[in-house]
Amino acid sequence: MNIENALQPGHHIVDVAGIAQSFCVAGSGPVCVVHPGGPGIDWSYLPMPRLEAVMTMVYLEPIGTGRSGRLATHPQGYTVERYSAQLEGFLEALDLRDVFLLGHSHGGFVAQHHALAHPERLQGLILYDSAAVTGPAFMQAADAAVRQAASAYDDGALAEEVLAAWASIPAIRDDASYTAAMRGLLPAYFADPLNPSIPALRQGLTASFVVGDNAPFDMRQALRHLRLPALAIVGEQDFICGKACGDELQQAVEGLERVDIAHAVSTFVLNHRPG
Repeated sequence: MNIENALQPGHHIVDVAGIAQSFCVAGSGPVCVVHPGGPGIDWSYLPMPRLEAVMTMVYLEPIGTGRSGRLATHPQGYTVERYSAQLEGFLEALDLRDVFLLGHSHGGFVAQHHALAHPERLQGLILYDSAAVTGPAFMQAADAAVRQAASAYDDGALAEEVLAAWASIPAIRDDASYTAAMRGLLPAYFADPLNPSIPALRQGLTASFVVGDNAPFDMRQALRHLRLPALAIVGEQDFICGKACGDELQQAVEGLERVDIAHAVSTFVLNHRPG
């Protein structure tokens, strides 16, 4: 591709070490590279029109998802380290420097690893609904939170659908099942599970089943060495990567700025609520 045109609005593909790396660009201003969550969730849930008004937003389609290429070992091999290596190759291919790196949820895991391993191309780190550590306690807390949220729904059938989708995740082994589960779970990512945005988002949401290495993720000690300006965005009602995760990030990162969004699940307030 023509590197000079790589940051023009629209969809682009660049070769990174023999793998097609798809990305979409919107807006103008300082560059912010965005790594979506999941892993394996299509990036299209994540556009941020408010930021596009003041920044050039570069939305990656992580390898294994969307129009990006797949590893030869697919669906295996999608570790945080491998995503970080792909990200570094992407920044090198486009010769991007002094960029902001925004990681959402699992993408925040990648962003943390990358900011510590390759800080030289970055001028700031944004951790959006993410966490410094995961493991059994993390998943137990998420399980309790999604059950508590569903118990408050006025619509019992919707609560059952959300809980069934959540319970199905450990057994998923293919793209169709993963997509169905994420569509079923989607209302849990909203403070208002009857939000009118949900049907359209459900219809457009797709997911690819990808697997890492199940290695423990704990960046709390490593993040004490982070020397980049950093911001954490936390939704008060996030059932996963919520307030407690924000607290852990704040304890780990010296000088971390933090924005808590009250009475909201931050993922969809920032991206989809007008005004």
